[in-house]
Amino acid sequence: MSDTVLLIEDNEHNRYLASFLLSQYGYEVHTAPDGPRGIQLAVELCPDVILLDIQLPTMDGYAVARALRQSEKLAGVPIIAVTSYAMVGDREKCLEAGCDGYIEKPIDPATFVTEIERFRPVPPPSETEP
Repeated sequence: MSDTVLLIEDNEHNRYLASFLLSQYGYEVHTAPDGPRGIQLAVELCPDVILLDIQLPTMDGYAVARALRQSEKLAGVPIIAVTSYAMVGDREKCLEAGCDGYIEKPIDPATFVTEIERFRPVPPPSETEP
């Protein structure tokens, strides 16, 4: 079974590129075009990773991250900000809102999936392993 990624991103081209790259590595990608729909999908799906744009319509990514962190069901799910906000302090602001990581746009197709995989939870060793 593939890992599930929820991508909360309002830009159609960015959604396409990230979804394409992730699916090439076997990820099952679900997308949401805005914060409220993203929160709803996150609770329904309980994905393995959430990729979150910060500059969203109706509800910015900081508010979305804080709302996601209120859900016990999503407590262990890594949230990675994928954003064009690259000024001094923007990374810290994302982390303070509840994100576990930060990737600047434009994304680098050669390293994007590897960057995301750094934040995936490591499954516990099975009892059958030596």
